[in-house]
Order: sequence, then structure tokens, then C-alpha cells
Amino acid sequence: MSVSDRANGLPVDQNTAVSGGAARSDAAPLVHAGDVSSERLAARLGRWTHGDGTLAANLARGVAVLIAGGELRPGDRLPAERALAAAASVSRGTVVSAYADLAERGLVERRQGSGTRVAGVPASAVPFTRPSRGEALFSALPNAIDLLRTVPQIPELAVRLITDHQPRLDLALLPETDPAGLAILREQIAGLFRAEGTPTTPEQILVTHGAQQAISLVVNALVGPGDVVLAEEVTWPGVTDSVGLRGGTVHGIPMTADGLDVDALELALARLRPALVAVNPHHQNPTGTRMPPATRHRLAELAAQYGVPVIEDRVVAGISFDGVVPPSLAAERPDAPVIVVESVSKWAWAGLRIGWLRADPVLVRRLRGARQLADQSTSVPAQLLALDLLAHADELRRANSRVHGERLRLLLDLMAEHLPDWTAVPPRGGLSLWAQLPTGSADALTRVAATHGVSIAGSAAFAASVSPDDHIRIPFTAPDDVLAEAVRRLGDAWREYRATL
Repeated sequence: MSVSDRANGLPVDQNTAVSGGAARSDAAPLVHAGDVSSERLAARLGRWTHGDGTLAANLARGVAVLIAGGELRPGDRLPAERALAAAASVSRGTVVSAYADLAERGLVERRQGSGTRVAGVPASAVPFTRPSRGEALFSALPNAIDLLRTVPQIPELAVRLITDHQPRLDLALLPETDPAGLAILREQIAGLFRAEGTPTTPEQILVTHGAQQAISLVVNALVGPGDVVLAEEVTWPGVTDSVGLRGGTVHGIPMTADGLDVDALELALARLRPALVAVNPHHQNPTGTRMPPATRHRLAELAAQYGVPVIEDRVVAGISFDGVVPPSLAAERPDAPVIVVESVSKWAWAGLRIGWLRADPVLVRRLRGARQLADQSTSVPAQLLALDLLAHADELRRANSRVHGERLRLLLDLMAEHLPDWTAVPPRGGLSLWAQLPTGSADALTRVAATHGVSIAGSAAFAASVSPDDHIRIPFTAPDDVLAEAVRRLGDAWREYRATL
């Protein structure tokens, strides 16, 4: 992909790390003016000591991952050995050995008087491979309770609508359909956007086989080899896997208690010149955070200012336990290049693979052509059934929210009984709880849990880049009795694992 094809062509002053101006004083970057803060580096390394091998090898591996992910860039100066040793609570000798290992691999350069700097090599040269993360969420063991996926039960209203469905034969018997979707369905989806405050025409809608296909189509169109995509530091693996298949790199942006840290995002927009930003601002998967109105508005402003397309994943936005469903980012700045993605899978029927995206009509026409090459079009009978479900979207979302709000309360009671030392902030919507371990490694616990007959996913399955290995995502979509048994087994696994620490 040439420079002229990139989504963000704005000139960037790499010395100030802000496009056309001075560096922000209120941001908290990993790197500032080329020098890496020892405290920030130690925090971004996460629980690096829990890996296999020596402390020095693990430390070198953690720094290499940050280099591969673009968080550490060529020319950045790493902390002095004593400073990093103090921040990471290890000996100076451990840091010396780690830096020596990185130097031998050509990842850093060590010069007398100028310290240790990241070498000027492209990230693609770093010996770092990442398997498909999404695959782990579909790898529940036989005879194990699956706490990997967030697949909600079909609401009773949806079952009635499916049972009573009478497709229009004039449309159902069409020999083929528009790759962008049936005109009647596109108009209905556009109407839903207008009703929630986002002006939309049918020409801005593309119907897809679920939200994941929508995300993949956008990534395939806008991301090329070597491009950077910005996303939350823990995010849906369908984003990171799609970018990886295109040869791009996902750079994780730190998160706060309210979701994405927009100060850090602005700094990354200026420094990294990304091709795309992917965010999940409403009941974020996996953390459950909901972005405040002021932050949403600023995110839309940044998209307009930098001209960088933003994918907004709204698949669980409507599952709200307090009834608050914020409008889309596209409603904040009509001129911002925001691409909204949604589907019926999380609030109506996961088995009905009907999703859609809302974007600029020019991009929709481009994606329509790509869609035609991929799989021609979406099933006509499925689109006709979606018409019935979308006509009752508000009722279905409220019913789904009520059921899962009750199930979240059950999960919290079960955790108080079986996992009392774990901590979690109850989400205000969504389908999963992001629970923090008091100690140990989430990855190690997943292996112990498997021997107890419950499949779970830890931080590594959702990490856009290196992150603390200390969280487990617990979906609360299973029936009450299954959820109760799963948490009981997880409690047994935790006690067994904790005894080994």
C-alpha cells in the first residue's frame, strides 16, 4: 500500500508526537520525546515473570513483543538498567542480561554514553509470531462446560417471530440479490439508525453475514502489509486476527475504567499514522466498559481531525441493564469517517448470520464489489427473517437485557461463594464479566480449569499487544444451572492452582 493510499496522510512531527503542534502534557505515553519511562515500560510488560524460562529471557521476550507491536519504535531509548530493575523489582543483572539478549538479536543497539536504543529495523523483522487468537474461543474441550463464547439464548419473542415467519414469496424466490443486501432490508436498517439519532440513507448500508464479516471486509479494504491499526489493548480477537491476515499490526491503546484512553489514542494517531482505528465503546468485549458521552464525542472529533476511519463495534450496545443505549459515534460528527458495525446475533438469534455496516456511500460501493467476490450476497430467506426481527428490535433488546441482567446477578452471587478473592466491576450491559485474579497467571489457570471440565479464556486471548496476564472473561449466557456448575468447577480449579503458587 503506497503512502497516497493510506487512510491518514497528515504530516506528523515525530519529535513532538502531535500532528502540527506541541506534545500534549496530559497524555501518559509509553514513550515521550524518544525516552522510555521505566515505570510505564514495567506496567506495559504486565506479568512477564510468569512465563517459562529465566527472568532475563522473559524480560527480553516482553520487550521484543512491544517492539514487534510498534509500541517501541526505532530510536526509542530504553530505561537505564538500574531504573528498569527498580521499576520491575528485579536485579540489575537481570536487566543487563535481557538487554544483551536483545542486542544479540539485533533488536536494540547499545552505545557508550547514549544508552540502549531500539534498533532501526522494521517490525516485520522481529522473530515474533502470533497464532490466531479467535480460534481459542472455539476450542472448548469435549465434555467440558463452555465458558469461552458469549452465545445468548434466543428470547421467547424471537422464537415466536421465527415460528410465525411468513416470507414474501416474490422476494424469497429471487434467483439472486444485490451484494449490498435487499433494498427493503437496507431501508429498514437505515430507519433504525435514524430513530436513534444517526442520519442514514439505504446507500450507506451493506448487509453482511454477521458483524465479523463486516469487520473483515473493512480491514481487507483499508489495511495493507505494514499498516498499523489502533484498538483497545484488550479487544475482540476478530479484529487482531483480521489485521494479522492482511500483514498489518494492531497497536493496543491503554484503557481506563471508562474504556479507551483517548489521550493515549491521540498520541498514537499522531505518532503511528494508522490506517484504521477499531473500537468497541459500548459494553466493550471483554472488559464491559461503556465510554462516557464526552469521550465518545472527542473520539469522533479525532477521527475527523486526523481523517482516520474508525470501526465502531455496536453488537452489544443494545444489551443495557440500566436502559442507557448511547447513539453511534457517527451521530457525534457526521463528517467523521466512522464505520458502524452491528448484527442481530447478540440480541435476537446467534444462528441467524445477519449483520450490517453503516459507512460513507463511496466506501459501501467499494465494499459491495469486494463482497461480490467473497460470497456473492447474503441468503435471501435469512434477510427476510431479519426483517421480522428488526421490526421488534427494541422489544428484543429489552428482553435480552432483562434476562442477562438477572444472570449477571446470579454470576456475582456464585463468584462470592466460589471465588470470593476475585475482583470484578459489574458491567452496565453486555454478555460477559471481566474478572481479575488476585495473583498468578490467567493462562496457567485456563489449563488447570480444563482438567476440571470447564473451558475459559484469559487475558492472552484478547490482548492486542502485551498485557497483564491476570484476567478471565466469564460469559453469563449459559442457563442458570449450567452457569452454577461452571463456576463451581472454576472455584475448584482456582483452589488447586492457588495452592501451587
